[in-house]
Amino acid sequence: MSKISVVINTLNEEKNLPRALASIKDFADEVIVVDMYSDDDTVVIAKKAGAQVFEHKRMGYVEPARNFAIEKANSEWILILDADEEVTKKLSGVLKRIAGDSKSADYYRLPRKNIIFGKWIKHARWWPDYNVRFFKKGHVVWSEIIHSIPVTFGKGADLDAGEDNSIVHYNYGTIEQYIDRLNRYTTHQVPQILKSGYKFSWTDLLTEPTQEFVSRYFQGEGYKDGVHGLVLSLLQAFSELVLYLKVWQTQKFESNQISVRNAISEIKKSQKEINYWAADTLLKEKNSLIQTIKRKFRIL
Repeated sequence: MSKISVVINTLNEEKNLPRALASIKDFADEVIVVDMYSDDDTVVIAKKAGAQVFEHKRMGYVEPARNFAIEKANSEWILILDADEEVTKKLSGVLKRIAGDSKSADYYRLPRKNIIFGKWIKHARWWPDYNVRFFKKGHVVWSEIIHSIPVTFGKGADLDAGEDNSIVHYNYGTIEQYIDRLNRYTTHQVPQILKSGYKFSWTDLLTEPTQEFVSRYFQGEGYKDGVHGLVLSLLQAFSELVLYLKVWQTQKFESNQISVRNAISEIKKSQKEINYWAADTLLKEKNSLIQTIKRKFRIL
């Protein structure tokens, strides 16, 4: 059977790391921890657990250190795990079977179960949250763009989107944590947007957050997660607003006059967008209820 290396990038993860390490101890042949000069006991915990520890300069987000960490691994198969994640017993068995199958794909996208504010979020585009995480060394390369999708080579496959097949991600635990990451992530996204040739427009301060909310709450059925779904859809929309405000900031808060007529026109467009998807969702839910009743009473 081919061996498996688990690669974990860390920065001040003394609270989360023990759980992640405990979840892989029964199947990992090698554990590689690449730390960005933590201020806490992350490195001590990693070494005590038997992991090989390397250091990488602090970047503010993980992608630039992914390839560095992967290169330190010696096994044929690599599992990428974040410190705030854990592998279920069922998933560990699945990964071992894949590594021992000569006909397996070269890389796999794994579903991820996001626990946010104490709840498994099943909608609002948070599930199944597929990520390329398990692969043969040399078949996956990360770019240095934040939240980027890695470049893959060879044959790929997805594990079924079942709870037992998923990596458990203990994501945002508090509003403060969400806002702190939002602030860091949007700061790193701004240069990437500007590099793409984007030119700031005040209308994007309305349209981008609106589209994000609609895609999360209505299209992504965030409403099915109750208040959690509403809150997360609003926070994601707020993240878009902050991102475009920071783009504006790079222009030294350039002053442009906006007529009240134009402002009202753009606001109405956003209202129209929300109203359209709200009506579409109500229709879909109505049809779903009718189908449920038909099935219950066996009406064809």
